[in-house]
Amino acid sequence: MKRYEDKAWKDSMRVRVDFNNMMSEFVGENGIKLEEIESMRSEISRAVKGMEQKRSNMRWRELPFNQTEIVTELKATAQHIRNNFEYFVVLGIGGSALGPIAVHQALTHARYNELPDEKRNGPKFYVEDNVDPEKISALFDVIDIKKTMFNIITKSGNTSETVSQMLFVFDILKKTVGDDWTKHVIATTDASKGSLRLIADKYSIKTFIVPDGVGGRFSELCPVGLLAASVCGIDIDELLAGAAYMDEICTETADIMQNPAYISAVLEVIAMRKGKNISVFMPYCDALKYMADWYAQLWAESLGKRYDNEGNEVFVGQTPVKALGVTDQHSQIQLYTEGPNDKVVTFLEVENYRKTVEIPSLEMFDELHDVNFLSGHTFNELIGHECFSTEYALVQSGRMSKNIVFNEVNAFTVGQFLCLLELQTAFAGELLNINAFDQPGVEEGKKATYALLERPGYDEKRKELEMMPKKKDCYIA
Repeated sequence: MKRYEDKAWKDSMRVRVDFNNMMSEFVGENGIKLEEIESMRSEISRAVKGMEQKRSNMRWRELPFNQTEIVTELKATAQHIRNNFEYFVVLGIGGSALGPIAVHQALTHARYNELPDEKRNGPKFYVEDNVDPEKISALFDVIDIKKTMFNIITKSGNTSETVSQMLFVFDILKKTVGDDWTKHVIATTDASKGSLRLIADKYSIKTFIVPDGVGGRFSELCPVGLLAASVCGIDIDELLAGAAYMDEICTETADIMQNPAYISAVLEVIAMRKGKNISVFMPYCDALKYMADWYAQLWAESLGKRYDNEGNEVFVGQTPVKALGVTDQHSQIQLYTEGPNDKVVTFLEVENYRKTVEIPSLEMFDELHDVNFLSGHTFNELIGHECFSTEYALVQSGRMSKNIVFNEVNAFTVGQFLCLLELQTAFAGELLNINAFDQPGVEEGKKATYALLERPGYDEKRKELEMMPKKKDCYIA
């Protein structure tokens, strides 16, 4: 029996949301009163109904349950890659990159690429998520292209940044390995549409499908993220089992206070209405550092909307800010405790780290009391106390915060976390009466880029750009 099939083990690994420090009982008048939650009962009921009615269209919610065959194929492909390649490179942007990076950082060795081959037990892993010419060029200084598998990920098949990377890589591959270039490429894209689909079909490139209804920022638990995870030795069955477990927990709607995703969304929406327009996401664990990057896209792109579902201008959203405990206690906490009270801080707290490291006692420093008081303790204690102390400082300043608590970081708890945040985001969208699954503001920038690159069909947009006022030298210092 797998450990994630044991109910007692699963319950012991439940990811919890501790929102005590959001409440007025703890942070005073700047906190949230129970009556404020109660006053939203009709809004909450409408949002719950909306989530239930729209579930069939939220295809990302079904990913933990409907991928048995594809997971088998993914694991077989991952094994082939581990057996035959020394480097695995993802070409993607947005959710196609942030999810794979975050899960890899969370669930593999902290120095994964630097490990010798026999300890790493998998190819070195890189994600090219930008079109900076220096960075894309530098990749080829550290990989051997003859020993590299490239995974090109774009749902639309037409994402300019990813397509440009693809063209660059294809050119080098063809020059280096000749007719075998297609053996170094896997495409993850739409089932039938887009340029990448046409290319994959024409050249018989191995392909995985991004399911319909699964947008980029909700795509980590489909082949977009699962292939990379499996290639690097992560148990994707356990990852999906964790997501399924959290989805089950979040079907609780009779008592909203026991639904971690829904109550988190309610509290964040109330906080927004109180002028808390900045969401600080602060993991106290380096393994979870890039979960803050993944969250930033999920929260910003989903909730930052000009119009509600009736077409009214609402300009809603909350700006996500990334921080890392303990590091950013020394760069940001001064602002959060004494600056404008316009933020909610979410801590990611880990109770049991995968390593315990003791702080040694050195006789040469026995008389240095500012040093030797640390001796006999562990780094585990230190980082835990630092997290609690930062919470305390915020409470003392009347600032709201909450904790997402991991028993430990493993595939099961990470799967829970991903599902928790996705459900929180979707429920917040229902409460705000906006479409959390589109990104019209992003599309405008894409159109402008297409016009500047003279893509056919964008002549009118190019004319608009030419009408922009010319910059004045007097405003350049």
